[in-house]
Amino acid sequence: MDRVAPTRRPPGRLQGFQRWDRLLFSHWEVPAEELRPRVHPRLSLDEFEGRTFVGLVAFTMKGVRPYRWLPPFPTARDFGEINLRTYVHLDGAEPGVWFFSLDAASSLVVRAARALWGLPYHRSDIAIHDRDPEVLFECQRRWPDPPAAEWRAELEIGGALPQPSPGSLEFFLSERYQFYAPASAGRLRRARVHHAPYELFSARTRVVGDALLQAAGIGALGRRTPDFWSPGVDVDVYPLETL
Repeated sequence: MDRVAPTRRPPGRLQGFQRWDRLLFSHWEVPAEELRPRVHPRLSLDEFEGRTFVGLVAFTMKGVRPYRWLPPFPTARDFGEINLRTYVHLDGAEPGVWFFSLDAASSLVVRAARALWGLPYHRSDIAIHDRDPEVLFECQRRWPDPPAAEWRAELEIGGALPQPSPGSLEFFLSERYQFYAPASAGRLRRARVHHAPYELFSARTRVVGDALLQAAGIGALGRRTPDFWSPGVDVDVYPLETL
């Protein structure tokens, strides 16, 4: 599978811009048989050396402009976000992500993303306490169903990691430039983004909760991979397309 091609700028016109700021990447191994029923039937689970993963990525959205021709909305410009995802590909190509849940501290973003993109967003109170090099994340899910969940992570940012190569686990888990979402009548949609490669650092985590995984019904958790951290990237967003 060509894992480098999706990192290149895609054709077509930009739709919007945003920054993904100060990201924590945490991952668990989860058996493929548990994940398969939760993913669109057109997609295949993406494996690294025969292993499948669920990733939890916590960060701050900044400077969100959903459309180039609109100014940022005051209540949807900067906010905490946490996404829970697995890794997929389409017909042996186009590696991307499939979301089990997304939590955001913006009611406008949650309503718009659920209505327009069909994404499983939840309105949550998200606090990020940054005492460099220590960071504390706290999340309290509010609405809609499934039931509320509380999540917490405590970490200390470590040293810089080498730029990951396309065959490394770090590249497999972090360098993802498209997501897939369900559409009506069993169809599938995709959105692409473009940004510079992540600058990665080790993350010494004291606590990383699994409450959001439990809320998504994912219970068969295997070993965790080492966590890592990025100061962030500026992101160009391309329109959602139906496949």
